[in-house]
Amino acid sequence: MSVPLYQAKAELFRTLGHPVRIRVLELLQDGPKPVRDLLAVIEVEPSNLSQQLAVLRRAGMVTSYRDGPLVMYSLSTPDVADLLAAGRRILGTVLTDRDALLDQLRTATADPGGAGGGPRAHAADGSPARPGR
Repeated sequence: MSVPLYQAKAELFRTLGHPVRIRVLELLQDGPKPVRDLLAVIEVEPSNLSQQLAVLRRAGMVTSYRDGPLVMYSLSTPDVADLLAAGRRILGTVLTDRDALLDQLRTATADPGGAGGGPRAHAADGSPARPGR
């Protein structure tokens, strides 16, 4: 029995829900790497890295192979790198929007009356008071 596409997508994004997994995928964008190189950069316990690599393998996001004594990992498809790039673009947009909101909040704090209009009355719940109340 196949799962609905939205469920498969949710599972894919759950796979990306761990910082070590994201870091591994980022490092593998430059090409295959042995586990020892990943360990040197990511600085986690070998057992933790092994567990995260297994999750990525089961999800089909990375592949592994032996090169002599080394176990090498690589992205299973260039689309994984495209997904990471899309994530960076989305974050850039979201964070830019937050920065604009923070600037607005800072401006409002510096000028509580807003645009030099003087202080405004507020209801008990913090919302602007209505005239006649």
